[in-house]
This record gives sequence, structure tokens and C-alpha cells, in this order.
Amino acid sequence: MKTITLDQPFQFSLGDTQPPDKPSANEALVRVHRVGICGSDIHAYRGRQPFFSYPRIIGHELGVEVVEVGPNDRGIHAGDRCSVEPYLNCGHCIACRHGKSNCCTSLQVLGVHTDGGMREYIKVPINKLHQSAKLSLDQLALVETLGIGSHAVDRAMLGSGEFALVIGAGPIGLSVIQFAKLAEVKLIVLDVNEQRLAFARQQFGVDYIVNAKDNPLDKVSEITNGDLPTVVFDATGSVESMTGAYQYVAHGGRLVYVGLVQSDITFNDPHFHRREITLFASRNSLPSNFTRIIALMESGQVSTTPWITHRASYAEMVECFPQWLAPEAGLIKGLVEF
Repeated sequence: MKTITLDQPFQFSLGDTQPPDKPSANEALVRVHRVGICGSDIHAYRGRQPFFSYPRIIGHELGVEVVEVGPNDRGIHAGDRCSVEPYLNCGHCIACRHGKSNCCTSLQVLGVHTDGGMREYIKVPINKLHQSAKLSLDQLALVETLGIGSHAVDRAMLGSGEFALVIGAGPIGLSVIQFAKLAEVKLIVLDVNEQRLAFARQQFGVDYIVNAKDNPLDKVSEITNGDLPTVVFDATGSVESMTGAYQYVAHGGRLVYVGLVQSDITFNDPHFHRREITLFASRNSLPSNFTRIIALMESGQVSTTPWITHRASYAEMVECFPQWLAPEAGLIKGLVEF
């Protein structure tokens, strides 16, 4: 079967690999039709992805069609179109017992810790499939990336009318913006890229945009009448940004790290204590996020139309990928078609 492998940083290869054998009682064999390109894939390509080893078949944002499946209590049948929840958890560790399968102690994420979906066929546990009779394969491939923002917003416990700041208007930041808007907050977005800021305002109706090169702390303070935002999301994956994010948090506020970086993050403890800041990490998402997102997409409350900016076939992907990463390419979300 057609397969794309990331052999080492900056080097993909096209190949033919053996198709999976028949699925077991708790598995389904699915045909991969769409693979979304995530920030994690880009970090892996550049050799900066934590928890990653080479060679690896990447791909965890998947729009698939079920080929073969046995009797199951989830109503999954051959021919169903599904989004894949790519987080393979043990089901019995302390995190899983407390309903936090997204941070299982032995978590395996498809395309990161174990081979993913950049191939024609893959076997997945039946309980990781989320079907929809209404959504397109393109839409289903985007559910996982939206789940990152949905879970982060859930972690923050946003209240209607409060000021929230999203630092970083890349795909992860945009997923946070999508669900922060649904929470009816007054939303500020901070980035160094004017193109991304304009995209966030035009496509997502962001209330305020701030360029990080233009006295950003003063601007954010002015917007919030000197109070600063009660919630700050950092979706950059930048050491510098994550280290400095504390300065934007109001007294008694919350800071949510959505982006991931392969480094230590430090902060000034008196500043942290003086403001009694609550710090959250947000990792992956939960099954309930997938269910909610699919329902919101089916009802039209969440649109994926602005997201997909680049597209390539399996045969084109290896050549296109480096071009997509050029700053002038304006990549938001790329899709690979199998």
C-alpha cells in the first residue's frame, strides 16, 4: 500500500508497505482518505518534536472510511466515514481511571509515538472512531486539530464577557480562538505575523489584534482598561513566548499552555505568587471533544471552510511539503489526499 515515511529530519520517502492484517474483535480496518498536516508534523520534520523517533509514518489528523469491522456497541459499520481519535490509552492508569485518557501514563499518539495514518490503510481501535453521515472527509480530518482548542478552552473554564488573550495565531491558536468565540469572551489575539492576525480577524471575528512587535503589553493593558486578561492561552510552542506569557495575566487569572516546546520554561516566582496565577497544561483532547465538535460542525456552528489553504495528493506531498513551510506560503492547514 502507498505509504509516506519521515525517515529523518527534512527527509520524507514514498514507498509501498504491507497492508494490515485482519482486524481483531476490538479493531476496525479503515481506508485513509485525508491526512491533515499539524504543527507536530512540522516540528517532527524539522527535528524539534519531543517524544519522537525516526523513521516514523506521521499523520494523526485523519478522515477515513471503515472497510472492515466486527459487531460493536458504537454503531460503527463498513462504509461509515469517521474522524479518528489518535490517542491510544491504556484504560487503567490513574489518568484513565479519572477520565483523562488524553494524558494516559503510557499514551501512544498515532504518528508521534507509533506509526500513523500517512498510508492507505490502518487498523485502529473501534472506540477511537467518531462517525458522521453528514460531514465530508475534509471536515472529518480537521476534527482532531479543533479538539486541541476545544479542550484548552474547557481547561480554562471561560466565563462570558471576560477578556481572553490568545498568543499565537497559527493552527493551534486558531482552534483555541474558534472555541473561545463560542464562549462569548472578549478576545484578543497576539502574533508577530500581520497576515495571520488579519486572517484571525477576517475569518473568526476576533475583537482585538495586537502585533507582538508593537509594545504588546501596553496595548493589551490598554484594551483591558489596565486589568489585563483573566485568561491567557499560549499556542506558540516558543520558549521566549511561553516564558514571557505570565506578564499578560491579570491578578487572579489563569495561564494555559497549549503549545508544546522541547525545553525548560522558567518564571519569576514573586510575580507568579503576587498575582496568584493558576497555570494549566493542555494536552490533546477527550472523546467528548470529538463528539461535541462533530455536532457543532454538522449544525453549522463551526465551519472548517477558512482552514484548508493547501492540498496535495500522496504523490505530490513530498515535493510540496517544504514549499508549504515557506513563510510566504501562508500555510494554515494542509491536507494530503490518499
